[in-house]
Amino acid sequence: MNELTPTFTLDGKTVPFEPGQTILQAAMDAGHYLPYLCYHPDLKPHGSCKVCSVKIGQQMVSSCTTAAQQGLVVESDTHQLKEERRIVIQMLFVEGNHFCPSCEKSGNCQLQAIAYDMQMRSPHYPQFFPNRSVDASHPDFLLDTNRCILCSLCVRASRDIDGKNVFGLSGRGINTRLTVNAASGKLGDTDFSADDKAAHVCPVGAILPKRKGFIVPIGQRTYDDKPISQFTALERKGN
Repeated sequence: MNELTPTFTLDGKTVPFEPGQTILQAAMDAGHYLPYLCYHPDLKPHGSCKVCSVKIGQQMVSSCTTAAQQGLVVESDTHQLKEERRIVIQMLFVEGNHFCPSCEKSGNCQLQAIAYDMQMRSPHYPQFFPNRSVDASHPDFLLDTNRCILCSLCVRASRDIDGKNVFGLSGRGINTRLTVNAASGKLGDTDFSADDKAAHVCPVGAILPKRKGFIVPIGQRTYDDKPISQFTALERKGN
């Protein structure tokens, strides 16, 4: 960093950034942790999950979509923000059917890891127990929408990187659902493949490869080793 490098402050710490970077990107590159679920470095920021929200003045903004600017004073590590993020995570748990002890993604799940890091002891709210589908029609992948958090990462990856538009979102509000763009609505009737970016961006256990379950034992997985907040930017980009 030199005198000409623009900077902003994050919880009192100076963060350098390159023109065009968002607050989240700059913070990650500088080694600062901000939680997120719907962001991926290879995709255009979406700002839908609000887990990465920070405070600038009196305004709450999504750090993944807000451009870094010289002299910004950004707050993240506050009691209010932690409580609001915890509420978002709790609501994601009760709106779906997340049974962590029996889930193949346990230990590799960003939702679970963030919940642990935020010291979420319980979902707090009544469970919705929605009636959602499990699609095993594809020869190589299982699509379990019980675990979907509607981050739209698979939708954007399939559209913007794979050029296939395999996935979509339908409905509004609490009735929003992940859908498959096939006449049958089945993943097996699409050209979805293991080479697709969309096959590898799900932060939870909604899209899982078949015949690979529990190869790595629970207790020896990514977030079993250390809290998600202790991962470097490079490590997080790979997860």
